[in-house]
Amino acid sequence: MRFDILTLFPEMFSGPLSTSIIGKARERGLLSVEIWNIRDYALDKHRTVDDTPYGGGAGMVMRPDVLVRAIEAVRGDSDAPVIYLSPQGSVFNQQMAAELARLPRLILLAGHYEEIDERVRQNWVDWELSIGDYVLTGGELPAMVVVDAVARLLPGVLGDASSLQEESFQDGLLDYPQYTRPANFRDLQVPEVLLSGHHEQIRRFRLKESLRRTLLRRPDLLQHRELSAEEREILEELVQEYSCEGRVNDDEHHSDH
Repeated sequence: MRFDILTLFPEMFSGPLSTSIIGKARERGLLSVEIWNIRDYALDKHRTVDDTPYGGGAGMVMRPDVLVRAIEAVRGDSDAPVIYLSPQGSVFNQQMAAELARLPRLILLAGHYEEIDERVRQNWVDWELSIGDYVLTGGELPAMVVVDAVARLLPGVLGDASSLQEESFQDGLLDYPQYTRPANFRDLQVPEVLLSGHHEQIRRFRLKESLRRTLLRRPDLLQHRELSAEEREILEELVQEYSCEGRVNDDEHHSDH
């Protein structure tokens, strides 16, 4: 898979996308990331990329002539979607990451300043994505988030592909709590069932803890999930367990015990 990122600050990407899992995947040829400096497509010797907004107002607006020149040069004759990272976009989630991971190429546009010219948004941008309801100084960090979330879903990127199936959000639930050695640390004991070697009991324990954590921390996820008969049974147990104590909406700390 190929990622093309259009940005005013290409130096921001060298570290995060060259280390750890993403860096190794690039070295192995499982994906490629090309960084393009939007200033290289400016039309004057000062490499101007923005101007004041028509109608007045604070801030600067990225020029349409420069942006379109950059987009068209990078896109070429391909049909790769242009994704603009914007707080006005659809909120990025795991399902979107999985959908994007099926595509051979993505072009990510990292905006800056006040906004991009609306004509670019309407005619040269295919999708808009937001990584949350807050404002950042630019689209560079969101672009990194999208690359990381999508890339790790590509075949071969993760050493153990089965781990994808057990991660938070992958099946619509938060992940269950994890433990490792030592089994007893400062009188804090690993749950006995995890030491039992009984695979079916471990599976059900993990499912219950996953549902518990989702119920307490992100109950909204359960509203959009088609629950199995076993999951409904476990949820009923949890609701009964907590309802008498009024803990369903309490601090997430309760889900760890």
